Amino acid sequence: MKTNKKNKKEDSLWVLKITILAFIISFSFSFLSENALSDANLFLSCVIVLSFIFIGILFDMVGMAIAASDEAPFHSMSARRIKAAKVAVKLKKNASKVSSFCNDVIGDICGIVSGSAGVVIAASLSSKFDVSLLLCSLIVTATIAAITIGGKAFCKDLAIRKSNEIILKFSKVLSIFYFGK
Repeated sequence: MKTNKKNKKEDSLWVLKITILAFIISFSFSFLSENALSDANLFLSCVIVLSFIFIGILFDMVGMAIAASDEAPFHSMSARRIKAAKVAVKLKKNASKVSSFCNDVIGDICGIVSGSAGVVIAASLSSKFDVSLLLCSLIVTATIAAITIGGKAFCKDLAIRKSNEIILKFSKVLSIFYFGK
C-alpha cells in the first residue's frame, strides 16, 4: 500500500516537474524565435522555422526509438564500460519519461513555435508580394504542417527499425554532458 502511495506521489511530482520544464523551455524557445525573427529577412526566417521543425522531428524520433529499443544490448555494452551504453540503459529504464519529454515537451513546443513563427513569415510574404494575408497564412501553415508530419512519419519508421542505433548515438551525445557513474 505504501509503495502505491509513493508511486502516485512520484508520478504527481514528475507531472509538476515536466509542466514547469515545458513552460521554461517553451518560454525560452519562443523568446529566441521572436528575437531572431524580429530582425531577420525572409530567408533567415524560413531557416529558423525549418530548424524548429527539424528539432521537433529529431526529438520525436528519439522518443519513439527509446520506446521501441531493446535494453539488453546496452547492458552488454555497459559491462564493457562504454559510457554511452550506461546512459542508454538509464534512458531505457525511464523510457516513458524520456519519451514523454522528447515527444510531448520538445516535439510539441517546436511544433507550436514553428507555427507561430510561420505567422511572421506569412505577414512578410503578404507585404512583400502584395498578396492576401489569409492566403499566405494558409500556404505557410499547410507547408509547416506537411513538412512536420512528413518528417515525423519518415523518422518514426526509422526509429522503430533502428531504435538501438539511434539511442546509442543519442546517448553518445548525452554522455558528453553526463558526469554520473
